[in-house]
Amino acid sequence: MNAGDGETRRRLAGVIARATGATAATIVAMEPVAGGAVRRHSRLMGDIDGASLDLVLRTGGETALGLGLDLADEFTLLRFLHGERLAVPEPILYCGDPAAIGAPFHLTRTVAGSADPTPLVAAAADDGLAERLGRMLASIHGIVPSPAALAFLGPPPADPARERLAEFRRLLDAVDEARPAAEWGMRALLLRAPPPASAVLCHGDFRTGNYLVAAGRPTAVLDWEFAQWGDPDEDLGWFCSRCWRFGAYDREAGGIGTRAAFERGYAAASGRRLDPERVHYWEAMAALKWLVIALLQRNRFLVQGERSLDLALTGRRAAECEFELLRLTELW
Repeated sequence: MNAGDGETRRRLAGVIARATGATAATIVAMEPVAGGAVRRHSRLMGDIDGASLDLVLRTGGETALGLGLDLADEFTLLRFLHGERLAVPEPILYCGDPAAIGAPFHLTRTVAGSADPTPLVAAAADDGLAERLGRMLASIHGIVPSPAALAFLGPPPADPARERLAEFRRLLDAVDEARPAAEWGMRALLLRAPPPASAVLCHGDFRTGNYLVAAGRPTAVLDWEFAQWGDPDEDLGWFCSRCWRFGAYDREAGGIGTRAAFERGYAAASGRRLDPERVHYWEAMAALKWLVIALLQRNRFLVQGERSLDLALTGRRAAECEFELLRLTELW
């Protein structure tokens, strides 16, 4: 897909017009959007039947990660969540026909705000934002869909921790290389697995960089490809993981505020009393998860041949993840 290709813009405008029943649609600009290592994004601007058109196009990368939801299921999830009045971009359409732009894609309405983590962590600590994000996460965990609404996610796991470890075991075996720190970490996580909690809808990648902020307030949660049923503390541990603080290591809540503020917002909105040991466990699991993802991203470059400096550099972060995994499990 060439974002500057007038023919691509013309075909996209035709898909939008047919899907919405519009008489005419025109895309006058199609600009790549930074961010997103698994999928690619472009912002479309134009008009539809005389009204302003401002959408975000989301499509797969040149190669596949081999983990997470496909675009069709992600779009179905967004449509459900938007119907539940959750703060997500409004889904407009899904197109599974690769003839339109060379690959399946979906479109959502543009939401005000920026997801760029750099200015967020460069600014002064903002416990107000951290607390609001805690409340936002609690609203996700509070979703109770009918049994068939999210059938593509499969049944909730009886034991989320052991299911994650089995999944990571399978993925690491497929990488087929010696990772002693990962083996140590997996053994420690297996031995210290907490009693199963009731599974909730987890975002799976709730972190700085995956939410939009405008005027100090979160406006939408993005990038739902890792959504799944899981332990609620899994999302809490991921958000507070050291690797997602973007260098602001003293701000344990996503590099933007204190852990206490984030957890205070979550506890107030969810009604749950948080157990620090459970959250610590899922932070260690986050290090293992990020290690696995880093290796899969690396192999998109080394094995699948996608020419991406970002993928290559992500592969170098595997050692960082291993160090964090050892640090979090050394006293167990």
